[in-house]
Amino acid sequence: MVKSYMRRPRLLLVFLAAGFVILADDFPYHHPPKEVEEVLNAAPTPVPSVSPQHDSIIFLQPVRYPPITEVAQPMLRLGGIRIDTNTNGLHLAPYYLSFALKRLSDGADLHIATPKDAKLGAPVWSPNGKQFAFINTTQHGIELWIGSSSTGETHKIDGVNINSVRVDRGGGLGDAVEWLGDNRTLIVSLVPSGRGGAAPPELAIPKGPHVQESLGHAGPAPTFEDLLSNPHDEDLFDYYATAQLAYLDVASSKLTPLGKPGIFTTVRPSPDQKHLLVGWLHKPYSYQLPATDFPQEVQVWDREGKSEYKVASLPLAEHVPLAGVRTGPRSYQWLPDKSATLTWVEALDGGDPREKPPHRDRIVLLGAPFSGQPTEVFQTKERYRGMQPLANGKALVEDYERVQRVLRTIEIDLDKPNATGRVIFTRNERDAYHDPGTPVSKTSPDGRRQLIQTGDEIYLSGEGATPAGDKPFLDRFNLATGKAERLFQSGSQYEEIVAMLDDSGERLLIRRESPADSPNYYIRSGQDSKALTHFPNPTPQTLGIKKQLVTYKRADGVPLSFTLYLPPDYKAGTRLPAVVWAYPYEFSDASTAGQVTGHAAQSFTQLNYHQMIVLHGYALIDDAAMPIIGDAETVNNTYLDQLVMDAQAAVDKAVEMGVADRDRVGVFGHSYGAFMTANLLAHSNLFHAAVAESGAYNRTLTPFGFQTERRTFWEAPDVYTKMSPFWFADKIKAPILLTHGEADDNTGTFPIQSERLYAAIRGNGGTVRLVMLPAEAHGYRAKETIEHVLYEEIAWFDKYLKSSE
Repeated sequence: MVKSYMRRPRLLLVFLAAGFVILADDFPYHHPPKEVEEVLNAAPTPVPSVSPQHDSIIFLQPVRYPPITEVAQPMLRLGGIRIDTNTNGLHLAPYYLSFALKRLSDGADLHIATPKDAKLGAPVWSPNGKQFAFINTTQHGIELWIGSSSTGETHKIDGVNINSVRVDRGGGLGDAVEWLGDNRTLIVSLVPSGRGGAAPPELAIPKGPHVQESLGHAGPAPTFEDLLSNPHDEDLFDYYATAQLAYLDVASSKLTPLGKPGIFTTVRPSPDQKHLLVGWLHKPYSYQLPATDFPQEVQVWDREGKSEYKVASLPLAEHVPLAGVRTGPRSYQWLPDKSATLTWVEALDGGDPREKPPHRDRIVLLGAPFSGQPTEVFQTKERYRGMQPLANGKALVEDYERVQRVLRTIEIDLDKPNATGRVIFTRNERDAYHDPGTPVSKTSPDGRRQLIQTGDEIYLSGEGATPAGDKPFLDRFNLATGKAERLFQSGSQYEEIVAMLDDSGERLLIRRESPADSPNYYIRSGQDSKALTHFPNPTPQTLGIKKQLVTYKRADGVPLSFTLYLPPDYKAGTRLPAVVWAYPYEFSDASTAGQVTGHAAQSFTQLNYHQMIVLHGYALIDDAAMPIIGDAETVNNTYLDQLVMDAQAAVDKAVEMGVADRDRVGVFGHSYGAFMTANLLAHSNLFHAAVAESGAYNRTLTPFGFQTERRTFWEAPDVYTKMSPFWFADKIKAPILLTHGEADDNTGTFPIQSERLYAAIRGNGGTVRLVMLPAEAHGYRAKETIEHVLYEEIAWFDKYLKSSE
């Protein structure tokens, strides 16, 4: 059976007074209250795409929620990928409605002509910024267009049918279309012209059973979704994922095939453009693992597609330990300051995080003509996380110790193999207050991506978490002395750095907003700033909403926080029905657990869908901190106790402030937040109504780990059962609304999780409603779906929280 959305659109209607459960087909989508719907459907603020040389910006108009007609388009669910069978692209790939170009040199606004009824991919700039490529998705394929940043003129490249189904990095346009450093040639991924007509049909009469076998070797795997399940799925995967690489001369529109068709995972040109790193998948495939774990060949090719060096022949990754990595080469990277030197990483511990070797990974490099053996340049003590090459043959390497969650940034010398590295930064992964930021990079006119560096100085940009909320910053950091000079930090208004416009950090493109001012973009030069855009307030209805960062402590002294939203017409001293929205996270210690992150209280009130409830007369206790603190290996042993303590503290604080009525407090959450919600109802009496979206409620159905749990069910059966609200369905007495996408694609959150919890609560006499959302995945996308979910949630809370007014 083809794995597409095939389930009948059906919602369960529960008539509680009569005690009957009636299945109603074709139950229509409903609309939320008018004040909510108007804000929900307001156009979002355009987002910028800055040219590599920082002389032009294209403002992209995103689509907030596509219509259900798009969400419900036919798709295949193969190898962990969702494929649109009409376009040979990804199902529900993000797109934009329009482009608007602004030249920074003279401030000119240029009209960009785009196709009628456009569904545009983000622009891919040529390295010199003079041209940009973009795709347009039609009903029957994906077109390639080229635009000029000097004139705004665009044109379609005839005869090009893009295949954007790329496995390794998600299949986005950046994988299907890539510029070479000559600024006139693209490498494109095409639907093979000779693949034939229709996709392989499914046999009406099977040839025989579908068999899987394991021969005694442990192969733990998470509960992935959308996997292959039979030979016909394999044929379909081959048909849609196979692509033909080609060079496209933009000036002449000439296409030159590159190599043979394949299911490509990686295509990366070397800095001198004379070599290509190419990876592709091959059989045997797996019915237990996604395509990213299929056998893979990785080679260096010359410009004509002839193999120069075999980097790796990776077998099916069926024996990778939980939370481990594949053995063999991984994390490939060309060094930008060399003509053609490739680096990669190999595990020294068998990829097993439970082993305790002196070093876990090693970094090797090999340069053209790729005739010798790779040179080992450094061994990381902990698991390799990434590398950023510096000037003068050095690099910043990050490794991660998983038990204490410690990140280290180490400066190494690539020209001195196995020389001792120098630790530049070290911190707990969750320690936002001491995050030094991320090095800022740029693209040279010939396509090399390098850090902005002068001598020992680089630039670091970060969120700037503080006890008062995020305050983004830019630092000039000296690698030799370890000293940072702050060049910019957000002030009373929330200002976010979009791009450095020069190599000194003096000119910045920033996005500025405040609770009263909608987001706009500014050019900042030193202490002066000039408005670049004047986008109007898209939601004037939200101006009266009151927001406040609230800090407090839970019973054991751990500091916590939430952002309080109050309706536009709120009168001081009024106790409102209130709802808590939250998502639990794990921490190693109380000091990091209590840190404040985010900037909701400082920024413009552009509500996301769960925040819309504040427009309907509720106090919203948003992003209430729900830390679970402990050793990474055993932190969930006290999950329930800490969760209830977190929730108790949030409710108590809202009641103490005089804004919430203790007898009219609800809770809701999505995914792990839905899991949290059900557990709070099963193990506390804090809440009088709840909504749980797309959760997993029976952890025995995710037996090889979930979230950050590192033990299997067989290693910690008590933890799995005690944390499963399904096992305590008879204790769930407060009314709970369950929603779930019928085409959920998230690991572990199968739709059956909500269906079985509904049956368990109903069977034990609880008050419960189940709404299954046709064609929706884990995150809800369709406009009609979002409107209906808000209708359901508001009606639910109105019935069980407001009815007691």
